[in-house]
Amino acid sequence: MNAHGTPALELVDVVKRYPGDPPVESLRGVSLRVDPNEMVAVMGPSGSGKTTLLHIMGTLERPTSGRVRITGEDCAGLQDRDLSGFRSRRLGFVFQQSFLLDGMTAVENVANGLLYRGIPPSQRLPLARESLTRVGLAHRLSHVPAKLSGGERQRVAIARALVARPAVVLADEPTGNLDSATGAAIVELLLELHREGTTLVVITHNAEVASAAPRRVQIRDGLIIDDSRPAA
Repeated sequence: MNAHGTPALELVDVVKRYPGDPPVESLRGVSLRVDPNEMVAVMGPSGSGKTTLLHIMGTLERPTSGRVRITGEDCAGLQDRDLSGFRSRRLGFVFQQSFLLDGMTAVENVANGLLYRGIPPSQRLPLARESLTRVGLAHRLSHVPAKLSGGERQRVAIARALVARPAVVLADEPTGNLDSATGAAIVELLLELHREGTTLVVITHNAEVASAAPRRVQIRDGLIIDDSRPAA
């Protein structure tokens, strides 16, 4: 164990194979450690395996072989229902599309992120307001998604990912649907959250987004081919 202690996220010799003739091996023995408070950008071309890697890290798919540990807990033995609850407690997700519910305000959308945490309804809205304030949207609490800009919608999605204070936030192409200026503002927000102590893994094909991250991992043909993490 190093000075960081238990990793926030750890993959050990992870293989993901999809059936077919021949079978498709999207991940071919990937090992990756992300310590608490790190920000890691995972880069790779289309078909490199980065989306599969995100799904495995997020426990949305199970590996064919290998181990996935979140805050030291091995996910392999968890049944689907237990795994869903575990995921809601330990992980936050931000996708390329914000996936906000149109009929709900920003604060209600964020509060939805607490539905599966067992948090009483009376506490959900205050926590959602706090999370939206953290991402700079204290003035947009009562706005529905149609009244928000693309960048504001993505900030709501980030607030929803953060509201339960997960061990790791996984962001999949978080600037992919945004213009360059708005995307740069979202990257700056992610960097600010990282400086505040949020553990972030960002999946991206955008070199500018990746270059902003303190640590960069490159994946190609289902293998990690480069990792800028300094040696221990």
